[in-house]
Amino acid sequence: MAVSPQVFPPRKRRPSAGAFIPPKFSDQRLLQSLLVISQEISSLKPLQFLLKRNSLSILRKTKVLAIVFEELLKNPILFSSPTLLCFEEMYLVLQRIKTLLEDCVNGSKMWLLMQSDSVANNFHELTVELATLLDIFPFKEVEISEDVEELFSLLRKQCSQAKVFVDKRDSNLKQDVLTMLDRIQEEIVPDYSKLAEIFNLLDLHNSLSCKEEIENLEDEVQNQKDEKSKSDVIALIGLVRYAKCVLFEPSTPGSDTRRKKLTSDVNIPADFRCPISLDLMRDPVVVATGQTYDRGSINLWIESGHNTCPKTGQTLVHTSLIPNRALKNLIAMWCREQKIPFETAEGNNRINGVMKNKAALEATKMTVSFLVNKMSATQSMEAANGVIYELRALAKTNSDSRACIAEAGAIPVLGRFLGSDVGSEFPNLQVNAVTAMLNLSILEANKTKIMENGRAFNGVVEVLRAGSTWEAKGNAAATIFSLSGVHSYRKKLGRKTRVVKGLMDLARSGPKSSKRDALVAILNLAGDRETVGRLVEEGVSDMIHEVINVLPEEAAALLETVVRRGGIVAVAASYNAIKKLGVLMREGSEKARESAAATLVTICRTMRARRKASSLLRILRRWAAGLDGDFLEGHSTVATVSGSSSRVVLLGGSLLHHGDAIQQGPNLVLSGRNDVPEGEEVVNKYRPLLLNLLPKGPLPPSGPSKRINNVVD
Repeated sequence: MAVSPQVFPPRKRRPSAGAFIPPKFSDQRLLQSLLVISQEISSLKPLQFLLKRNSLSILRKTKVLAIVFEELLKNPILFSSPTLLCFEEMYLVLQRIKTLLEDCVNGSKMWLLMQSDSVANNFHELTVELATLLDIFPFKEVEISEDVEELFSLLRKQCSQAKVFVDKRDSNLKQDVLTMLDRIQEEIVPDYSKLAEIFNLLDLHNSLSCKEEIENLEDEVQNQKDEKSKSDVIALIGLVRYAKCVLFEPSTPGSDTRRKKLTSDVNIPADFRCPISLDLMRDPVVVATGQTYDRGSINLWIESGHNTCPKTGQTLVHTSLIPNRALKNLIAMWCREQKIPFETAEGNNRINGVMKNKAALEATKMTVSFLVNKMSATQSMEAANGVIYELRALAKTNSDSRACIAEAGAIPVLGRFLGSDVGSEFPNLQVNAVTAMLNLSILEANKTKIMENGRAFNGVVEVLRAGSTWEAKGNAAATIFSLSGVHSYRKKLGRKTRVVKGLMDLARSGPKSSKRDALVAILNLAGDRETVGRLVEEGVSDMIHEVINVLPEEAAALLETVVRRGGIVAVAASYNAIKKLGVLMREGSEKARESAAATLVTICRTMRARRKASSLLRILRRWAAGLDGDFLEGHSTVATVSGSSSRVVLLGGSLLHHGDAIQQGPNLVLSGRNDVPEGEEVVNKYRPLLLNLLPKGPLPPSGPSKRINNVVD
C-alpha cells in the first residue's frame, strides 16, 4: 500500500509549559485556575466529522468538573498537601485535554483521519488518568452539596468504565483514502464521485479549505520524526492538491499578493543577506575562509571558474561548503516573527531524495496534466487566470512539480498570456503567468526550455519592458536573474539590448521592490565584461546615482562590479557617483561601506595609468603643434614617457591603437609624413578618453624635452 495505517507515529506537539509543570499557586488561586481551564475546555465545540464521540465524551466530563470547582470556591477552606497535589495533577491533565482538542480542531483533517486510532487512544488515556485522580479525591475534606456530590460520583464511575472507542465510519473513510493512494501509485486516476464523497466527509468543501489543508499538512511534515512518515504525509498533500484542482473552482491569488508585498517591504538584517545576491539567505553555508553565503549563490560563483572568496579575495583552499545551521535557525525564527514564509532548498525538495513518494509523484503528474489540458483548451481569460494561478502555486512547491509542469508542455502555453494585449485587459492574468514562469525557471532544466522557446522568452522580455503592473515587471526581472544563473545564458541575455534597457528602466522608475529585482538581475549580468560595456552605454552610472539613496547596498555592490569588470572609466568620470560613494563611506551600512570602499580602491589603483595618460597627452599636444622639431623629421623615433613603461613609437606608418591600450601604457606608431594634420586628428580623437583618465585640475607644464639616444625623458 502507498500509506499503511501504522506508519503515522504520534505527532510532535508543542503544548505550553503549563502542560508539564504543575502550577505553584495558593489554595484559592489553584482552584480558580482549575475552574477557568475547565470552563475554557467546556466552551470548545466538539469535533464535527472525525472522533466526534470521543470529543463529546471528554467535553461532558470537563463540564461536570467545572461545576465541582465552582462549588468548592463557594466554601473556601484550607486543603491538606495530598489534596493540593491532587489538584495540581488534575490541572496538568486538563491542560493536556485542552491541547489535544485544539490540536484536533486546528490541525490537518487528513492527518487526523490517518491518526484516528492513535488519537482515540489518547482520549482514552486522559480519561483513565482523570479517573485515577477522581478516585483519590478526598471528599471528607471538602464541603459540597448532595447534587454536586452525586454528579461527581457519576463522573468517577463513567471515567473508570471508559474504553477505547474508534468510530467505524472513521475507519472505513481511512481505508478509502489509503486505497485511493494505492490506485494513484498504480497510475489509476481517482474516481471523481468517490473523491468528492471523501472530501465531503472530511468537510473539505471548497478550494480555500483545501488550501488550508495543504498548509496544515506541510506543517505536519516538519512535525514528523522519521523520513518514511514525512514521505507518506507528502502523498496526502499530493492527493489534496489533485482534488483541489479537479473538484473545485481555482482559488484567488489575493492572499499571495499581500504576502509578497509584506516580504519585499521588510528590512532584512545585514547578517541575514547573502553577500553575493544581497537577498535573504535560505540555505547559508560556510566556505574555507569562514565567510557565509547562500548555497545557490556561492555554487554559481564557484561553477563560474572562481577559486577565491568573493568577500575577502582570499584563495579557497577547498570548495567544500559547510551548512551554517545556527544562522539558518536564526533566519527561520526571524521569518516566523515577521510572518514571512521561509522556504529552504531542503523544504522545497521535500519530495526528493529519501522522501520521494511514488503516490505523491503520480498525483502531481495527474494534477499537472489536468491543469495544462484545461489551460490549453479554455477560451475564457477568467478561467485561464484561475488555472495559471494553480500552476504558479504548484511550481513553487518543489523541483518535481516544476519538472512535471515543463514536461507537460506548459511553458509554450504560458507564453500566450505574457503579451501586452493580455496585460492591458487582464493584468492579474499576466502577473500569474510571468510568476509561474519565474517559479519554473528555478529548475536548471527548465531554464533551457524557456530560453529555447521564442514565445516564452520574448514574452518575459515584453513583460519586463511593458508589463501592465510593477509586480509583473519585477517578476520578469527576477526571471531574467534566474535564467542568468547559467553562464552561457548570462552572456546571451547581456547581448540583448531589450533586456539591458528594460532592467535599467525598471531600476530607475519602479517601486522599491521592483528596483531591487532589477538591480539584482543587472548585478548578475554584470559578471560579463561585454555586458558591462552595454550597461555603460545605457548610463549605468547615472542610474546608480538615482537609486543609491533607495537601495544603497544593492547599488554600491553593482557599482563595485561594474568597476571591476571594465567600467572604471565611466564610473570615475561620474562625479555624482563618486560623491555618493563618499557619503556611503560615512553614513552607509556595513555592507554598503564595504562595497563603496572596494570601488574607490579599484579606481585609485588606476592612478598610475592616469599619469601615463597625462604624459602621453602632453607629448601628443607638442607633436601636433610642432613644438618638438625632432618629431617632424622623417626618421623612426622611439619615445618612452618618463616614469612609466608607455612608449610612443614614430615609424613610417600610421597611428595604431589597440583596445584599452591607452589605459595600460600603449604603443603608438606615428607617421613621419603629414605629421601635424594627422597629429591634430589623433589628439581630437582621443582627447575625451584621455581627459577622463586625467586627474582634475590643469595639465602638467609641457617644458622642453630631453632626448637621450632618441628617447624622450
